[in-house]
Formats: sequence, C-alpha cells, structure tokens
Amino acid sequence: MHTYTEFFPRRITDDHLVTAPLIYAGLMSDDSSVRITFDGRSLQTGALRARVAALQAVLAAQGLTAGQRVAVMLNNSDEQIVLIYALILSGLVWIPINTRLRGPGLDYPFEHARPALVIADDGFEPLLQQSAAANLPYQSIDALHDDAQHCIGAPLQLVESASDAALCLIYTSGTTGAPKGVIFTHRMMRIAGEAVLKVADVQAADRLLLWEPLCHIGGAQMLLLPFLADVQLNVVQRFSASRFWAQCQTYGATQLHYLGGILDILMSQDASAWPAHHSLRTLWGAGVSLNNWAAIEQRFGCPLRECYGMTECASFATLNASNKPGSVGKALPWLTVELLDTEGQPVAAGQLGEIVLSSPVEGVFLPGYLENPAATAQALRNGRLHTGDMARFDADGDLFFVGRRTDSMRVRGENVSAWEVERVFSNHPAVQACAAVGVESAIGEQEILLYVQLEENIAYDWPAVAEWATQRLASYQQPRYYRLTDRFEMTPSERIKKHLLPRTSDGAWDRQMQ
Repeated sequence: MHTYTEFFPRRITDDHLVTAPLIYAGLMSDDSSVRITFDGRSLQTGALRARVAALQAVLAAQGLTAGQRVAVMLNNSDEQIVLIYALILSGLVWIPINTRLRGPGLDYPFEHARPALVIADDGFEPLLQQSAAANLPYQSIDALHDDAQHCIGAPLQLVESASDAALCLIYTSGTTGAPKGVIFTHRMMRIAGEAVLKVADVQAADRLLLWEPLCHIGGAQMLLLPFLADVQLNVVQRFSASRFWAQCQTYGATQLHYLGGILDILMSQDASAWPAHHSLRTLWGAGVSLNNWAAIEQRFGCPLRECYGMTECASFATLNASNKPGSVGKALPWLTVELLDTEGQPVAAGQLGEIVLSSPVEGVFLPGYLENPAATAQALRNGRLHTGDMARFDADGDLFFVGRRTDSMRVRGENVSAWEVERVFSNHPAVQACAAVGVESAIGEQEILLYVQLEENIAYDWPAVAEWATQRLASYQQPRYYRLTDRFEMTPSERIKKHLLPRTSDGAWDRQMQ
C-alpha cells in the first residue's frame, strides 16, 4: 500500500496523525484566533477549547470510555459543534441521528447500534420517548452543557484512537433493505476533509458557509477544515433561501455546496432577491443536469465543480475540474474508478457499468457495515468497493453518473430506500401491497410515487393516508404522489416487477397540491 505523503504531502507526515490529534493541536494553538463562527457568534479558539474540555470531563464523569457509542439528535448549534469535538477527542463513537426521522426509521439506529448514551435537543425528547431510544440512557444537550459549566478549567484531553477505529456510525439508506451502519473511521474523516479542500477548490483565507445538517456527512466532514487550512468556517442553523444572500454577504462566503435542490431554489428566485455582486467563487456538489448547467454558471458567475461520492469511500470519489457539462469528472488522485458489467468485466466507452472503486492507500474505504457481514461482503470484494451506482465513460475518460442500480431514490439530498417506505405503508390497514418508485422532480433529484393495491372492499382517502404517513416517516421519505393499481405484476419469487411501473406522476394524486 502507498502512504498519505504521496497524495497529501503538505499536511500529512504521519499515517497515525489522522483526525483527533489534528483537532487537539488546533485547539491548543493561538487562543485569540477565530476558526469557527455559529450564526455570527465567534468561537475563539481559547473559549472553544475550554468548552470542549469541560464537556469531556462531564462525559468521563458519567463513566463513558473510549469506544462506547453516543447517539446525537441535534439541530445545528454551537453546542453540537462543541459536543462533536469532545466525542472525537475522547475516543467515543458518535452516532448522528437524522433529525427528520420518524417511526420505524427512527427506532432502527437505536435498536441496531445500542448506544451507551442518547443526547438530544429538548424538542426531540417527546419523540424519543415514543421510540426505541426510550429504554436507553438519555440527557438533553442543555443539561449536559449546564453540567459542563462546573468543569470549566479542566484540561483538554486527547485519547489515542487507532486510525482504523470508528469515529462515527453513519446510517445510510443507499440500497434495498434496512439502513446500513457505515463504520466511518478516524482516517476516513481525515481523508474526507482533505477531499473537500480539493473538490471545493479551497484556498487560503477562504470563508466557508456550512448550512448542511451536522447529522449528514456533507456537514460533519466540514468541521475538520479549520484545522486543515487557513480558513474560517461559518456555520448556520439551516439553509434558508430568504436569508442566504444576506448570510453570504455577512460572512464573505467564497464557496457554495449545492445539495438537495438548493440551486433550483435559488435559481427560481426573482432577480430582485439577488445581490448586484456576491463573494462566491466556486459552486461544488452533485446533481446539476446537462440542461441546467450553462444557465446556472451564467447566473452565478461561478464554475461548477460537480463530484460523485458516497459515505463508504470517505465521501468523495471523483471531481469535474474541467467544467465539462453534465460530467462528474475523473477519479481523485488516491482513487481508481472502473465501470464493470454484471460479469465483472470492464465496459467500453459509452456503455453503462457499475462504478467500482479501488485505492493504493489503506483505509480509504469503510472497514465494514456494523453487524452486517452480508452487506459488507457485497460491497467490499477483492479490495475494491462496489458502489451499486451506474455510470458511463465518454471518449475522454470523463464519468457521467446515471443512477442507482439498486432499489432506491434520491430526494432532497437524501438516499431513500424503497424498502423503508414500503414497510411502513404495508402496515396501513387499507394497503394490501405497495411499491415506491422515484419520479422526476422540479426541485432536487426525485420525488416518491407510491403505487398502492388496496385490500378488498376498503375505501381510501389519500389525504388521510398521507397524514398517517407523516407520523411514521421522515419528511424526505414521504411520497408526494399516490396512485391506485388493481394488481401488480409479480416475479416467480413473488416480488413486484417494478420495472413495469411507469415513472411518471401524470394522473397521480399530488400531496402538495391539496
């Protein structure tokens, strides 16, 4: 295997200097420096160090030790930023819980990962008390930080964690079946941070705007950047179209990470909502179609740096640095991309194949999925990561992403397993069988269309069915469209032949039009 120094010679000189030591060194540096702000409040390094150290002391006093798991269900806040750094430096395994999860989807990570402690905003406590988290030790983030006030002055601790030790468990719904717990290591987080610097074209003195939820790898990986480069990270609670341009002006934001349809939202704004001049230099992310490419570049006056990746490969795999419309570009320096057919053979240019990744650097890919040897064996084969995504190369070797080979959808920047949606609706008393498919969306990647076969002699009411679903599914998992079907065509193994279902919303009941 190769070493990091071949790919990241400026910053990495020791394969064991991965994540926690980097944060520790940064927090022990100049007290007056400001690397991070939250909603305009400066988090000076000295004050940030004191808060992280105090929180570490509280967690240790509760008996938590390195390797134990802590589930975190929080909205973006400076309290959450402090907590994440404290967990990493203490060697605890952080489990970010998507704040939009509901019902069985919320139960699953608690049942599967069995965390030693659950930490949440007070507003989520009633929801958690009705979930599988109710049987687990719980503390609100406010109570935790109140306790930490009594520990101000405690020294910052650095618990040694192996580079291949779990830093966090990230539950992803990229394929069929139950969500999979990606074991995301300390080394993977370091690589993810390095990859952001490259993909976003980060330069010295850049001012980054972090609007992504910290429960998402797209947000979490950004927390390493202020310790990797001379940049300031400006974190806000959430993306807001009405406040976006004012935030850009306030922070002097130089990059915009587009995810989940935010470019479509901004492009739909009236010209009067846009400033005459803005500070953005680079747009980076995924999901811009060939048809919209030129219009977006022209209106923003910035190049698009489209990329492809997944949590399992330390977040990023490719980058379009040549500005070829519609392409996700070429492999990052530490990766190799192949497109293989169903027999494992390379496909010709222009032909569809599965994206398969390999790397000469040890530890780029996940070591496995938590307690899921079958899924691990399916993804990791002969030292390569089989992604389940389909793409094609053009004659120049540039990659064009096509979609998932597996039964999933992409909604507002989130992967949604059809299995997760269907298992909830299968419990509705009026539903005999159902099938969830993705259809084209005007904003973001896709919307969910649910085909429903009713029980005999059962009346239905789509608004009531949709309301029933809001208590059991995350907002991004809820179908927008519903359509009745008399019967489904089935395979010999009694599976619905989804490929026969039209991928169009024409004639379907639309939840958003009511």
